[in-house]
Amino acid sequence: MTLDIGLLTFPSVQQLDLTAPYEVFAGIPGARIHLVAAGLDPVTSATGLVLTPTTRLADCPRLDVLCVPGGVGVNALMRDESVLGFVRAQAEHARYVTSVCTGALVLGAAGLLKGRRATTHWAALDLLPAFGAIPVAERVVRDGALFTGGGVTAGIDFALTLAAELVGRPMAEGIQLGLEYAPAPPFASGTPEAASPAVLAATRARLAASRAEREGIVRALTGAADVAAWERPAPTAS
Repeated sequence: MTLDIGLLTFPSVQQLDLTAPYEVFAGIPGARIHLVAAGLDPVTSATGLVLTPTTRLADCPRLDVLCVPGGVGVNALMRDESVLGFVRAQAEHARYVTSVCTGALVLGAAGLLKGRRATTHWAALDLLPAFGAIPVAERVVRDGALFTGGGVTAGIDFALTLAAELVGRPMAEGIQLGLEYAPAPPFASGTPEAASPAVLAATRARLAASRAEREGIVRALTGAADVAAWERPAPTAS
């Protein structure tokens, strides 16, 4: 059985948001993976890796899985009606609508998160309620046919979880084994709660400019009066 899986590809995408699930999806028998972009010109990721789209938005087939990765580039996508229209149209027929990291904000801007449980990068989790979503601080969150992954590396967890849904757990476990995915990070600083105050402050400062722009976009799109909650714990749901 052929599975059409589309990964939205755009300037300043966070490459691991895209390439991590791509690597997992590539191990699924019958998977046909599309890097979907406005055009076919090479796209430069947020960290400089150049990606080559394979399918234009206008030519993309009906997808079984739509995946929206995140990155600084989502700030522009949230205001790009051609992209949002594509996402809405594919979501009408896709078996699964998914995101990694701040790609969830694009799903929110497309109106697909209202009343739905979802997650995203820790630095954007508090923005989800502005789109009517119920934020959940977990690596992978499922709400029916909606799958959302947390920040960046959570794209692997998300993709393996979805692979189990698509082709069964034994196949998904085989993909995991083939990738030797057995995380053992050298530092306990992978979440705001675990990181030292100094590391957290420095990381917030590094992300501040993009975050400020993002707050303004979300406020303009939703009319939310208060979307700047970095110093307050984001609400969570179990």
